[in-house]
Amino acid sequence: MLFWILVATLTAVVAAVLLYPLLRGARASEDMRAGEMAVYRDQLGELDKDLAGGLISADEADYARAEIGRRLIAVSGPETAPRGTAPRHHRFSEAFILLLLPMIGLCLYTAMGRPDLPSQPLEARLQNPGNDMAMLIAKAERHLAQNPEDGKGWDVLGPIYLGSMRVTEAETAYRNAIRLLGPSPARLDGLAETMMAVSNGTVTEDTRKVLDQSLQLEPENPRARFYIALGLEQAGKADEARGAFEALARQSPADAPWMPLVNQHIAANGGAPANDTVDAKAPGNPTQADVAAADAMNSDDRQQMIQGMVKSLDGKLAENPNDLQGWLRLVRSYAVLDDKGRAASALKRGLAAFPADGEQGKQLLALARELGIATEGLPE
Repeated sequence: MLFWILVATLTAVVAAVLLYPLLRGARASEDMRAGEMAVYRDQLGELDKDLAGGLISADEADYARAEIGRRLIAVSGPETAPRGTAPRHHRFSEAFILLLLPMIGLCLYTAMGRPDLPSQPLEARLQNPGNDMAMLIAKAERHLAQNPEDGKGWDVLGPIYLGSMRVTEAETAYRNAIRLLGPSPARLDGLAETMMAVSNGTVTEDTRKVLDQSLQLEPENPRARFYIALGLEQAGKADEARGAFEALARQSPADAPWMPLVNQHIAANGGAPANDTVDAKAPGNPTQADVAAADAMNSDDRQQMIQGMVKSLDGKLAENPNDLQGWLRLVRSYAVLDDKGRAASALKRGLAAFPADGEQGKQLLALARELGIATEGLPE
């Protein structure tokens, strides 16, 4: 009930504020007309005095009297609305403000608002922020203001600040998390990205030191290796940058989400994208001649050709199992051919060459999960 009383009060106040200029304007117009009429009457009196004193002739007096009378009639003539009567457009404006505007606002609120929700003060919203990101950040900030040595709180807040591009606060949060919880690749990489955001994307010397520290903890960390290669590129060391990007490409699975960007940088530094240099020479991959021949085949012949290439790749991997990219291609090829049995067999053989607890084995398992290949009974 209190809500609706407040709504009615605010509506009345807004209506009064909007109506005041209209009412004030009407009264001001009437006062202006009354003042003009008084001036013209005074001019008629002065004209009679000038005529009696011989200052002007009778003809001049008649002409001046006619002109003053015309202006007086124009001000007080029948076209002027009676005193106290508002012009038609003012009446429409007043009716719109007093009736239509509140009704439109009420209809919009009923259709789009939530009048059924109970009031919830700030303290209650901080206790139960739900999915409100602003409330979540405010709650975390309040907690850290009271418990500044809570490293987990800073660890949570750092990525949130960085995602919101509050880079100064993000750097503080990451540094506090590292100071209280110790360095980790995720925290160091987050700090490096924050420092790059502060420097407009430049990998500074201080950022390089943070990335080196991250690589000491995780030598094959792709994020840190990418940013270090980017720093070499920004420093004008094209050959070193290309070598670093190519090394990252060799380490990464062919379908890694960062590979398109890595290939762009390899090409920008004078190299050939990884898919052109590695995959094209890999066993079982089609050459341009194979592709041209496939275009001229019917669907059955083309299918047999593809199966033959996959079988050839399978045989070469049996002779040389130490080819991670080959196993990834073989598993994917069998999955594309909708032969999940052979795909699972290839996965098992690939894991024999690259154990599941290693980085390469994890890549194989991740691909299997992506393709929907059963991994039951296989080490996770």
